Amino acid sequence: MSLKPISSFPFSFMTERPWFNHYDAGVPQTLQPYPEHTLLDVLRETVKSGRGDDPALLFQGTTISYRELEEQSGAFASALVAAGVRKGERVAIVMPNSPQMIIAEFGIWKAGGVVVPINPLYTGHELEYAISECGAETAVVLSLFYAKVCEVRGKTPLKRIVASNIKDYLPPLKRLLFTMLKEAKEGHRASIAPGDYGMREMIAAHEGKSPTGISVTHADPAVFMFSGGTTGRPKCAIGRHQALVISGMQISKWFGVVLSTREDSIILNMPLFHVYGQLGIMTAGLVRNYPLILVPNPKDIDGLLKLIKSQKPAVLPGVPTLFNALAAHPKLQKDHTLLKSIKLIVSGASPLHLETRQRFESMTGAQIIEAYGMTESMLAAVFTPVLGIKKNGAVGVPGPDVDIRIVDADDSGVELPSGAVGEVLMQAPQLMECYWHNPSETEGMLRGGWLHTGDLGYLDEDGFLFIVDRKKDLIKPSGFQVWPREVEEVIALHPSVLEVGVAGVPDDRKGEAVKAWVVLRNGCELPVEELKEHCRKELAAYKVPNHIEFREALPKSHIGKVLRRQLVEEHNSLAKSGT
Repeated sequence: MSLKPISSFPFSFMTERPWFNHYDAGVPQTLQPYPEHTLLDVLRETVKSGRGDDPALLFQGTTISYRELEEQSGAFASALVAAGVRKGERVAIVMPNSPQMIIAEFGIWKAGGVVVPINPLYTGHELEYAISECGAETAVVLSLFYAKVCEVRGKTPLKRIVASNIKDYLPPLKRLLFTMLKEAKEGHRASIAPGDYGMREMIAAHEGKSPTGISVTHADPAVFMFSGGTTGRPKCAIGRHQALVISGMQISKWFGVVLSTREDSIILNMPLFHVYGQLGIMTAGLVRNYPLILVPNPKDIDGLLKLIKSQKPAVLPGVPTLFNALAAHPKLQKDHTLLKSIKLIVSGASPLHLETRQRFESMTGAQIIEAYGMTESMLAAVFTPVLGIKKNGAVGVPGPDVDIRIVDADDSGVELPSGAVGEVLMQAPQLMECYWHNPSETEGMLRGGWLHTGDLGYLDEDGFLFIVDRKKDLIKPSGFQVWPREVEEVIALHPSVLEVGVAGVPDDRKGEAVKAWVVLRNGCELPVEELKEHCRKELAAYKVPNHIEFREALPKSHIGKVLRRQLVEEHNSLAKSGT
């Protein structure tokens, strides 16, 4: 795979930006010059610096040191090369967060390969599409998903599958109990077909070895991250090795104002197949040597609370649906001190409604900061200041070496003044290189060195970014403009409402009508007219939902984003059938 060299990032134009005045003490305006390093270099230097025996990964009572991560990934890399993996090959990983996933990533990189993290909960059809789209010939999978991957093998470029059992990195007693009580019952026991491999056996057979003669540079492609696909079929965004290091440096510097590298750890509950977990949380931990506490099932709230109580992490990343679930959990309602070890709570990936934040903060006493980025930005992020001022509705200010501008949303490219709503453009040194084999989509996203996010927002006079909504989600009833998020914020304020999604649906008279899909809190009842009256007090008449549908749950992406597009598709399907 051949890609053009990284262009230099024009830092000079960022000499004056209003948001610099709101950086926390100790956060610099720039981290330039960035080292021409990879995470392989970071790991190697950590081991050489005398911190090799420090904990890198914590998992269910097992500790993996930086030295063990270095040695086991080297052995796995040697085994991959022996199995036929060559430089530039894409290698799919179909696993939840676990030691074997991170060991596999470093092994693939050392073998010269490109990591393609894939959601293990994909259906067979989705899995077939993802593997075919990236062209992976090798897949590293958890045994629980081995059969599913085998089923699509013949429809994809796959030549070889490497399987690992989740129990391989459990402590001895837990491993024994898992083998006796859960392994077969829960589907983890898999018979490896002839020609396929066991990851544990590969590492053991190549113990003490590491590939030689393979050059991996900061400019080489490191990851294919699938875009969210909430507005169409997912695409592979290519991130270079240096992008991971840059992202880790920026985020860890922002978090570092309240963290100590010798004492604090980070919960890695955000899936590594998503940019939030992969380029955000994992890289920040590795770059600054914060131990990562791996959570394989982010939806297990009870397990998450037990883990927080026992491991006492300093950082809890999450999405708004997680904070809703935590606030409603009986254990946290009974004991508000369960999160007392947390120094920093970070919400990202989707808008955090003001009501959710206020309710969670009032219950726990903790403060949530927001972060805004996207797959294509390789998490060049906008953050709420950790210690500084926080503005309601703002996602924060651009981090070091991240620049934001607002332009007219009609694609004229005219830059707008503070307070004016337009499309959010982003520039940073780690933006994706391109979409894999998709030049037309790449051209639409990357123009003149700027990433066109497709999000609508504005910068205030202090440089705080406010996201209004997705450009494609704008609703136009009778020619007016309605931002779904604004309506969602108002509905979420009603005490009976747990979750809400708003979108435009076809309407013969208005062209488009505003519709809200609402999930109520347990035991609550809410007449439609009462909710509409609540909206009328806060919204102009044309913004009040014409249709309200109460549901048991809302469709969400794998990280908890409400899928407005799917709600509209379901509405249209029912309307077409006449039901």
